[in-house]
Amino acid sequence: MAVGDLIPRSRNQELAPARGNYDPFMALHREMNRLFDDVFRGFGGTGLAPLMEGQFGWPKIELSETDKALTISAELPGMREKDVQIEIAGGVLTIRGEKKAERSDEGRYFTERTYGAFERRIPLEDVEEDKAEASFKNGVLIVSLPKSENPSAGVKRIAINTQ
Repeated sequence: MAVGDLIPRSRNQELAPARGNYDPFMALHREMNRLFDDVFRGFGGTGLAPLMEGQFGWPKIELSETDKALTISAELPGMREKDVQIEIAGGVLTIRGEKKAERSDEGRYFTERTYGAFERRIPLEDVEEDKAEASFKNGVLIVSLPKSENPSAGVKRIAINTQ
């Protein structure tokens, strides 16, 4: 929190600098800070605030790996299994869905909850895609993928031809 935030003032009121201490660069600096604060504050819930809150990384996931399986957990609070789709295609696990707002916008001024459509793609390597299993309990999606018994080489070197 900046010291200027502690001084009570209205949104359009600027602090008047002392007459002899006016610095145009500091005035520009303060104005730029105010503009960025306004943008990332979200203008009452809209704007670019979701970028700063990590909405594009929603839902939050956790990957764990053992010798036998890869497990992916996704936090989906307030959702049901019918709101979520899981697909595997081309070595990529896709989790997608939509969380709908439970209330109308009437009377709401501030929210930290995340709503809307989402999609997360997780690249997979050396798993048996046809044996994948998923469960959903208490807002947590768990996808288990057994590892392949014949893993691929991992890194393939490509020779460079000289002319």
